[in-house]
Amino acid sequence: MITNPTAQAASDIRDIKPPVEIPNGWAWVPAALAIIGLTAVAFLLWRWWKNRKTNIVLPPPVPAHVRAKQKLEQALALITQPKPFVIAVSDTARTYLEERFDFHAPERTTEEFLRELAGTKLLTSDQKDSLGNFLASCDLVKFAKYEPGENELLGLHSSALRLVEETEPQNSGMGVPPVSSNQGQKHPGETPGPPQE
Repeated sequence: MITNPTAQAASDIRDIKPPVEIPNGWAWVPAALAIIGLTAVAFLLWRWWKNRKTNIVLPPPVPAHVRAKQKLEQALALITQPKPFVIAVSDTARTYLEERFDFHAPERTTEEFLRELAGTKLLTSDQKDSLGNFLASCDLVKFAKYEPGENELLGLHSSALRLVEETEPQNSGMGVPPVSSNQGQKHPGETPGPPQE
């Protein structure tokens, strides 16, 4: 048997093997640095956003008596419509008492409200009586379909305004804009209030 040495040598030749990669102990460093960098950027953005929010200065809230006077002024536009006018005026008075004294007025019936108010020292006895008469008159219009004249409606408006003025904080430190151009004039049916200090 004759063998061909060239054919045998040709079958023994193989391709060169690719180089063997030697593991580098520092290969993870770029990935770790990228993660740390992204975390730092995210943290700095979060701090900037948090500080930006806390640096926003909100204007002080408008005091309850100022808001009540503004709403009473706006209610005068409804003077020709007794029921909407009375609802606006009585709701303003009740909301004012709730905000001023933390007394939950709007959710109660007039009887419940006056009964609970009678047990407090939030108002003087004259103010409580005046408020009771005011709310009873408002209820006549709201629920008994009574339609008062403009003088009576102006009287209810004056009663609500007087309640606000008598119970507003004395040293609120805020200038109150005039309620109307005829503030110094008496409305028909208005009873004089106590002298202002």
